[in-house]
Amino acid sequence: MEGALTARDRVGIQDFVLLDETTEVAFLSNLKKRFSKDLIYVTDNAYQTMLTEFNNHFILISGESGAGKTEASKKILQYYAVSCPSTTLLNTVRDKMLMSNPVLEAFGNAKTLKNDNSSRFGKYMDIQFNSEGDAVGGHILNYLLEKSRVVHQNHGERNFHIFYQLVDGGADDLLHKLGLERDVQHYNYLTQGECAIVPSINDHNDWKTVKNALQVINFDEIDTNHLLGIVASVLHLGNVQFESDSKGHALLDNNGELHWVSDLLGVDAQSLQEGLTFRKIEAKKDQVLTPFTTDHAIYARDALAKAIYGQTFTWLVNRINESMENKDPSRKTVIGLLDIYGFEVFYANSFEQFCINYCNEKLQQLFIQLTLKAEQEEYEAEDIEWEPVQFFNNKIICDLVEEKHRGIISILDEECLRPGDATDLTFLERLEDKMGNHPHFVTHKLADKMTRKTLERGDFRLLHYAGEVTYCVLMCQSKNAIVKECFSTMDPDSRKRPETVATQFKSSLLKLTEILMAKEAWYIRCLKSNESKQPGQFDEALIRHQVKYLGLMEHLRVRRAGFAYRRKFDVFLKRYKPLCPATWPHWRGEPADGVEVLVQHLGYLPDEYRMGRTKIFIRHPRTLYATEDAYEKSFSHHELHTTRLQAKYKGYRQKGEFKKQKEAATKIETCWRGVQARKEKEKRAWAVKVIKKFIKGYMTRGQAKNTDNSEYLAFVRQSYLSRLKNNLPKTVLDKTTWLTPPVVMAELVIMCIFPPPPYSSLQLQLKATTSSIFKGKKDSYPQSVAQIFSRSFYHGALLSDCILLWLFQGDLVMQCDHLFEFLTKLTVIAKKQNLIKVVQGSIKIEIQAGKESAVDFGTGQEPMVYKAKNGHLMVVS
Repeated sequence: MEGALTARDRVGIQDFVLLDETTEVAFLSNLKKRFSKDLIYVTDNAYQTMLTEFNNHFILISGESGAGKTEASKKILQYYAVSCPSTTLLNTVRDKMLMSNPVLEAFGNAKTLKNDNSSRFGKYMDIQFNSEGDAVGGHILNYLLEKSRVVHQNHGERNFHIFYQLVDGGADDLLHKLGLERDVQHYNYLTQGECAIVPSINDHNDWKTVKNALQVINFDEIDTNHLLGIVASVLHLGNVQFESDSKGHALLDNNGELHWVSDLLGVDAQSLQEGLTFRKIEAKKDQVLTPFTTDHAIYARDALAKAIYGQTFTWLVNRINESMENKDPSRKTVIGLLDIYGFEVFYANSFEQFCINYCNEKLQQLFIQLTLKAEQEEYEAEDIEWEPVQFFNNKIICDLVEEKHRGIISILDEECLRPGDATDLTFLERLEDKMGNHPHFVTHKLADKMTRKTLERGDFRLLHYAGEVTYCVLMCQSKNAIVKECFSTMDPDSRKRPETVATQFKSSLLKLTEILMAKEAWYIRCLKSNESKQPGQFDEALIRHQVKYLGLMEHLRVRRAGFAYRRKFDVFLKRYKPLCPATWPHWRGEPADGVEVLVQHLGYLPDEYRMGRTKIFIRHPRTLYATEDAYEKSFSHHELHTTRLQAKYKGYRQKGEFKKQKEAATKIETCWRGVQARKEKEKRAWAVKVIKKFIKGYMTRGQAKNTDNSEYLAFVRQSYLSRLKNNLPKTVLDKTTWLTPPVVMAELVIMCIFPPPPYSSLQLQLKATTSSIFKGKKDSYPQSVAQIFSRSFYHGALLSDCILLWLFQGDLVMQCDHLFEFLTKLTVIAKKQNLIKVVQGSIKIEIQAGKESAVDFGTGQEPMVYKAKNGHLMVVS
């Protein structure tokens, strides 16, 4: 607090409660000053308070999409991780907490128009600390995953990251097991936004990070395969297509994708097909199946995909919690991190936006309650009279949404679950009947003439604390039992009325409120400075809008309603005692009495302050600033004398330190030069030895091989063979264009060029036979011409590179290093040179009488053999 006062003229006011004016203009001006200096807030205060008071806290991170909530949450987690001592156990806990982020981001984040890594779910994470302040465990609660994104994305947006990471980064064998192709354009659920490939996102690298993170949080290979199998099943489900029969009933267009879904999920394919194309109606003990239309079948398919993904995400969060669980029964303190979606207003606002904005209404109500409660409790503890605060109480809006039997959620539940045909319009009519006179609710029917022009007939508008939002009632468009039941928690065999998504969300929000009310609150408000994602740009209109819907001005007014500043007597006296002769340099009495003497000397008016039991309360910031200015003026005189003494002492210390460093540097330099000189000497001695040996070898090159010339002769042979490899004759009959060999190799080369007479004619015949079979038919034949065939067909023993054939009249053992040689000798032995046929692409084979199959050949990154989708055997080289 005092540090912020000292820097106020340079960087504005750190604590906005101390602004001299509480207007929006003053608020934005101060915000701009701090933005220009890149001044942010850190989270150490909550941590230190927890250690001191040994109680529980939570940090609320709020702001609109793209404002930096997720990044702020990660920075807080990283800060707490590095602030704790390092042990093997604690490192494991910290790793799991940190590595839970990339996993949750892969499954719960997506590219939106505003943000390339937007969290599409709310997250509350408890970090558990022991009495020494070490992070020893964690627990996550998730809220309202945006499941509709699984089956539909707006233009310019993507599905959840994990789908693209798997297709782009998964190994070939993994994709083969999952029945996937390495092409995101092949999947209907990944291409609706028309931006599957994003330059700023590296799905391949992110895939590696997620795979590593899954191992850190104790996922073994089986768990990972099951998880990825579910992800793949959603992609296959999205490719399931329907067509109509003559009666308009839905029929499956292709069973291939459905069978993949069945295999990956481990469910019966027939039951799955029946569930997607028929509605099951139970009447007493009988079951009646009614065929779906194509539209109903598509709704059922998408609802199943959303349910699968939603349940998997909840299971994943539970598994992460298991890995971070601390089983030590001793007492822990907790700091909770709440990273929740901000208030959202789009051109078309659906069920997700309704729930998100309802959540923000509840949190705004909670913030005001917590702030008022904290203020009242402090005033009562200090025996200061509480002054009523004027502020907008948004309880009226919260009741409009959540009140039992009368709120929008209750009416939505009744309309979704009542018998008969419930439609969007009947739901809207029920809303108009129940809350037609509510000041924060309006529809096309209830609006005045001017407002009616801005509303469609299927819309209703709520006047939230942050502004007006128009919602479309298509949010309850589920027209069949499957869509309704996929999002309920009821037992399949239970006859109880199912709980809808809206009611589930309301219940979870109430539980969250109870959790937060039991903790000390800290707030991080993330503001997006501009829409173009550029640093240093301060869009005042955009920021003013965010300040409004985050409720910052309301929060400020509550804090400033009474006394802006309060400090314990001893802290206040210790800082400002130089301003009064009676308190400087030491005050011998009680701190409260010293503060009273001090403020009287400074001329405080009776209405400008109050003396509590342990603290002084100052009403106006200007009073505090005048005191601070006087302190700085007084301090500057003492500081000048102190600075001179410090400068002389520091100069003396620096001279001694410099002398020591110079001596150390000289010693290091001397040692280093010695090491380098010894290395250079050894290098030169080695070079002299090599040159001498080469010269001696050259001088004795005409002699028989000995110790003096063996290395030189080996060098000559290697050099000649290297040149010969790149200058071989074009045919085996060419004996005139061979490179002239050195003398030491002349005899060996003659032996190579002119093999002994008993074998030369046979080899030439074999080469001629090979040419007649393969020349012009096999691409690799020209490279094989220079290869010399082995001299014999038969051997008495089975060698490692032999081929053994069992014949009717005995066994045949053949040694061959090359394919063309083997096939040529085989035709000569069989006396059937027309036996071999060279074909391209594929061959047909007869497995048994009357039954044919085929083998297709192709090339790829890895050799493999597998059964292709067309039923053929596929050989890839």
